[in-house]
Amino acid sequence: MYGMLYESVQHYVQEEYGMEIWTKVCRIVDCKHNSFKTHQIYPDKLMPDIAAALSACTGESFDFCMNFFGKCFVRFFSNFGYDKMIRSTGRYFCDFLQSIDNIHLIMRFTYPKMKSPSMQLTSMDDSGAVILYRSGRTGMSKYLIGQMTEVAREFYGLEIKAYVIDSQNDITGGTAGPIKLTDGPLTVIVKYRLDFDNREYMAKRVNTDAHPSQLRMPTVNLNVFLELFPFTFVLNHDMKITHAGEKIVETWIMHNPGANPKGFIGAHVMDLFYCRRPKDTTIDWDTLIQMRAVLFEFELIRTGHNRAAYDAVLNMDFENYDDMLLNEAQTMALENAKEFSEKNSNNLDVEPREEEIDPATGERRSSQGLRSILLKGQMFYIKDVDSLIFLCSPLIENLDELHSIGLYLNDLNPHGLSRELVMAGWQHCSKLEMLFEKEEERSDELEKSLELADSWKRQGDELLYSMIPRPIAERMRMGHEHVCQSFEEVSVIFIEVMNIYDSSNNVQEAMQAVNTLNQVFSALDEEIISPFVYKVETVGMVYMAVSGAPDVNPLHAEHACDLALRVIKKLKNHHEADVAIRVGINSGPVVAGVVGLKVPRYCLFGDTVNTASRMESSCDPWKIQLSNNTALKVREVGYKVESRGTVKVKGKGEMETYWLLAGPDDK
Repeated sequence: MYGMLYESVQHYVQEEYGMEIWTKVCRIVDCKHNSFKTHQIYPDKLMPDIAAALSACTGESFDFCMNFFGKCFVRFFSNFGYDKMIRSTGRYFCDFLQSIDNIHLIMRFTYPKMKSPSMQLTSMDDSGAVILYRSGRTGMSKYLIGQMTEVAREFYGLEIKAYVIDSQNDITGGTAGPIKLTDGPLTVIVKYRLDFDNREYMAKRVNTDAHPSQLRMPTVNLNVFLELFPFTFVLNHDMKITHAGEKIVETWIMHNPGANPKGFIGAHVMDLFYCRRPKDTTIDWDTLIQMRAVLFEFELIRTGHNRAAYDAVLNMDFENYDDMLLNEAQTMALENAKEFSEKNSNNLDVEPREEEIDPATGERRSSQGLRSILLKGQMFYIKDVDSLIFLCSPLIENLDELHSIGLYLNDLNPHGLSRELVMAGWQHCSKLEMLFEKEEERSDELEKSLELADSWKRQGDELLYSMIPRPIAERMRMGHEHVCQSFEEVSVIFIEVMNIYDSSNNVQEAMQAVNTLNQVFSALDEEIISPFVYKVETVGMVYMAVSGAPDVNPLHAEHACDLALRVIKKLKNHHEADVAIRVGINSGPVVAGVVGLKVPRYCLFGDTVNTASRMESSCDPWKIQLSNNTALKVREVGYKVESRGTVKVKGKGEMETYWLLAGPDDK
């Protein structure tokens, strides 16, 4: 089912029962969709599942919920303007009932994958009407009742009572299709009775008396009638064709070149045509008499190109058929059959080529020749000849389709708008092709623009996350402007690069110092492993990092020491002459936050930061100096530390410090 049906359910369930009930329903049916897309296909079984869940949550019956969903859909589609289409079907509710199938056909242009049911108005009286519903889905009969009652109330001001009077193959609570106990196809068939005041319609449309002037009109010869409607055919009580228009006979011969040209008249209608709509309708006299208000679609059956068919027509003795006269179209069909036979005499009986085999089915592909013609019209009862006449026209959208069927504009009905519609369809198709090409170009440009925008966004995010920690940046995006946190304990690392710049006035030496510093800091960046250690900033020759912020890390001291050991080892092998580093680490509480609007930075504040800086400034080259707090933590887990003794620290006085020698895994 298309998403618009589920959109209507979601909207009105939330409106009638609240968001909490809808959330509970989604949880029960395991629905992962926060919202539904109008033109997306969703599982059919989701509708009865939602109805069952809503029934469990609200205490209403399953049938009530399905009926409610049907009403919701009618209310909802007015937002798309489809209410205008419903109102334009006619003045009376019965006019709408007769047009339901036509509405579904029109909607297939917008929703091409729609599996619409077939509904026909079979009878009507002063107190209501009877409709017949056919579908491949089960469990939707109550849904349709909700739709019918809401359409009658909303658009025609009628309060109707709808109920099922007969049902076949329908299973409440499921939409997968009827259960098949036999090999034949099964269809859900439900007959509804709609009770409403139908007296005005019956008086003005059905029970009308013919005007006296019409009664004095002379009878019209049936052949004249068939000339006016060249695609029409007449059926007797046995459903055999007794008369037919010239064009439908010529088209049948053209599409079936191996058949007897006289075989059209007298054949059963279902031997020559396939009934596409209404679906699964029994084609007999009693059924068609009740369905005279229904639009039928018949597709001409093609026998295809085969040697037996051609031999049959080529060897046919037409002299044995009385009153058999070949018209121009029949003669051309025979000539075409002979020509085809001569050209393909060596190919008609050979095995199909590999490219003619459909790999999906293993069968021969369908013929790429003429397309089957599709006729659409109504059945009318002619009392004078006690027969049904199928008054129809071919369904043709544009010139390409006209040629693919094998017809020309002059073959179409001279009256009506058939020819104009074909030409208009061709012009409209050309415009659509141009628009489609432009839209494709715009789509390509938009796709490139989106890719470029994504690239820019990624670059912007990378730049932002290099200045501000990702969790902090995400919180700021959510509107938390002042992001400030306190951490009970972290480990702060200071690394100073030594012997790079001697403050001389030589520009070349200064540039060399900058390049060397960039190489050293880049090497340090490569050792930063997020989220265990976060680079805070670089100031001059000093590189600052922290472990335990902004992501809380109980092993902050160990990770800080691991970083220090890695950078000492890496930079000793860096082959930079005279370059040395010294490292200081301290553990304790800090306060962290983002400071500034222009080039904002994530900064750390507190005495822990000052002490870590003093550990670095009082350290020896190629050494790692730890404060007492950090040394106690890492020594317990196996790190090798050595007491340096007491060191005079600015602002702190005498402090006991330690050298970090190796990690727990180093020998």
